[in-house]
Amino acid sequence: MKMRWYLSFGVWLCVASSFTQAEIALTVRSMDTLEWGALNPARGDSSPRAANVWGDRSTEGPAGFLVQFAQDFASPPHIHNVSYRGVVLEGEVHNDDPGAAALRLPPGAYWTQPRGESHITSAYAEVNLAYIEIDQGPYLVHPASAAFDSGEQPLNMHPRNITWLNTHSSRWVDTSNAYLAFLWGDTTGGEGFGSLLKLEARSNVRLTTEGSLFHAVVVQGELEIGEAQSVRVGAYVGATKPQSLSINVIGEGEALLYIRTEKPFLISGT
Repeated sequence: MKMRWYLSFGVWLCVASSFTQAEIALTVRSMDTLEWGALNPARGDSSPRAANVWGDRSTEGPAGFLVQFAQDFASPPHIHNVSYRGVVLEGEVHNDDPGAAALRLPPGAYWTQPRGESHITSAYAEVNLAYIEIDQGPYLVHPASAAFDSGEQPLNMHPRNITWLNTHSSRWVDTSNAYLAFLWGDTTGGEGFGSLLKLEARSNVRLTTEGSLFHAVVVQGELEIGEAQSVRVGAYVGATKPQSLSINVIGEGEALLYIRTEKPFLISGT
């Protein structure tokens, strides 16, 4: 019998485990434990609020962070020095060219924003929350007059347009109550890729990973992760070594996880 350590709301917990693979420090963190500040300090109180989930958006290197938009928020046209990916967690978010018709992306939607491209971001609901991810920081905001063509193309993916794979169409899924969608990256290259994992209500599954990098954010629903605690929308789950992790869906609704990792993983029944 081994002892495993978990970070639960800022307190390290030691839990007995019979796993034979390399021991890991599993980080489970709810969004109310994060440190929030201005996404764009130059805009003061009119700036959206943001909090690092993993990494640090203000320094070099990759990072993931949450952004809260006030109701009826609308940014001026602007650019970023780095490209980013976004997943809507709550509310309705629009991100497109300044002249584009409003496309209100709901929870579970995915979008990308190329560096250097002029765009606006708007939000409409009373509560609007998104997860943003960059491959190389720092994340900065510049005026639209500094726009340039990076050669990348933007993407807005509504949840209704996402293609889900199941146990019949993916070797990564070995249980009938789980579905997987690949969003970006190369699953064979070892440089990282992103996916969405959808679980049916009251599902009990096991997620087994091979890689040394694992970042996940709860997009929808309430989950019990491992033996740590239940987590809701905006919560973060991370590890730095391979793991075998139990995930239980609490309640009658579906659950959705965004996952960034570097090697294949398997979703199986418990």
